[in-house]
Amino acid sequence: MDLMQDIIARAKANKQKIVLPEGTEKRTLYAADRLLNENIAEIILIGNLSEIKNLANQYGLQHIDKAIIVDPLNHSKKEEYTQLLFDLRKNKGLTIEQAAKLVEDPLYLGCLMIKNGDADGEIAGADNTTGDVLRPALQIIKTVPGMSVVSGAFMMFVKDESYGKDGILIFADCAVMPNPDARQLAEIAVATAHTTEAIVGIEPKVAMLSFSTKGSAKDPLVDKVIEATKLAKEMDPDILIDGEMQADAALVPFIGKSKAPNSPVAGHANVLVFPNLECGNISYKLVQRLGNAEAVGPILQGMAAPVNDLSRGCSIDDIYKMVAVTANQAIGLKKQKNNKNG
Repeated sequence: MDLMQDIIARAKANKQKIVLPEGTEKRTLYAADRLLNENIAEIILIGNLSEIKNLANQYGLQHIDKAIIVDPLNHSKKEEYTQLLFDLRKNKGLTIEQAAKLVEDPLYLGCLMIKNGDADGEIAGADNTTGDVLRPALQIIKTVPGMSVVSGAFMMFVKDESYGKDGILIFADCAVMPNPDARQLAEIAVATAHTTEAIVGIEPKVAMLSFSTKGSAKDPLVDKVIEATKLAKEMDPDILIDGEMQADAALVPFIGKSKAPNSPVAGHANVLVFPNLECGNISYKLVQRLGNAEAVGPILQGMAAPVNDLSRGCSIDDIYKMVAVTANQAIGLKKQKNNKNG
């Protein structure tokens, strides 16, 4: 798990403002206390100031006073955020009165803080559904220009370090998009490569998975992966990406050499892109359970700023790690933006 220490170190070195809309939720407060104590990020908690302070005292938390606490019902930028939300959504029929009410919702408020430049990323979902977390994010923050798809990647830490990068692989999409078409699949591949660079800090080698390797089977399902591979290469020619290929050809050097001898990825892939959500979700859970691998995620990708969704069964440690991951995403997105502008 040295990678998590690297992720935490990068977050500490370039502190980002991460907003936690579920500011009175017990696990969130414990994680925030630990993050503030270790100086990993600037933490913004959304919730009533007295309630948060009382809970911190009740739980014996020593560092919550270092957080920025924003009361969703009463804060200095309420009118500013109301106007911002109205301007963003008036063409969809939102009234100023409706905007004023939505701004009091911590999940909307967190996204408005990011949109306004007052925060760099958000983590929620310990107390809310994925739909509730994603809805305001898609309405307010939206996707990266040129991207139409939000997807979910998992960092998989497997026991056999001969796979991926010292046993670290990235799987996608395992969380969001049920049945992407070829263009959407290509976008998922490119987004996952960027996630790999930003968070894992390694050169991505992306395998577009199928039940065929380089034409060994013919089927419309295979054709979709072939087309997606072609489109992904056009979207970002600097990424090492190849397909279609079977999982063993992607991961095992002698099989990759046999089935795809001219591939720059076969046998050495560290990013596995699945043809649909069914395959991706089943695969990560099988590897996690049968292979005793650790799965960290989902890391939501494709958003113009990082918003990550927690499982409602998450642990304090899950929240702690995902804040560090979110900070690294924010750092990576800023770097990409600066490179394009520079």
